[in-house]
Amino acid sequence: MSAPAEPPAPLTYAIRRSGRARRVRVTIDRAGAVEVVLPERMPLRAAQDAVHELRPWIDRRLTEAGRQRAAVLARGESLPFLGETLTVRAVPGRTRVTRQGERLLVPDGPDRHAAIERWYRRTAREEIGRRLDRACAIAGLTYTRLTIRDQRTRWGSCSRAGAMSFNWRLLLAPAEVLDYVVWHEVCHLAFMDHSPRFWGLVARYCPEHRERAAWLRRNAGTLVL
Repeated sequence: MSAPAEPPAPLTYAIRRSGRARRVRVTIDRAGAVEVVLPERMPLRAAQDAVHELRPWIDRRLTEAGRQRAAVLARGESLPFLGETLTVRAVPGRTRVTRQGERLLVPDGPDRHAAIERWYRRTAREEIGRRLDRACAIAGLTYTRLTIRDQRTRWGSCSRAGAMSFNWRLLLAPAEVLDYVVWHEVCHLAFMDHSPRFWGLVARYCPEHRERAAWLRRNAGTLVL
């Protein structure tokens, strides 16, 4: 007779109430922190019930988050940049990050991380702006404004007024993944929904959009400094 299965290990999670929530929602961030969002008047017991019901899914997500954190640690003194690998070299006295071939020259001190992020943000405006202009010219569409942000859950957005917003962390992904996100938002200039017409337009300009979107879902947690 086989031994009884061991119960799952206790799970630590945070509970947050939201006046906008209409149902229980469980989220897991890039660091592997689990949060249960409850509607204002729902009893606390509902959080425990949701975690129990979703435990297999939560465990899979935590395993995946661990894999992604390990991938980030394995970089050592290097950073990804649109499919390339840039070696990070700290230079005493430097205050600004500069790329020199396959090297990234960075400050040698406590401001290092912030300086690297500023460089990625500056470069994101150039790289994304160039791709956005080209895509709009090909599609015969027009946007009104470009903003580079650090959204928690979104890689890009397009408003009804044609304002475009992109996450600077996309520069940590392969170039073809960034291209897909740009095309996704450009196609929203024509269709502000995810209708078959929208996806047909995306497929016309980015035939591999499913594979690139899948890469982004699998590796979102690695797009960090």
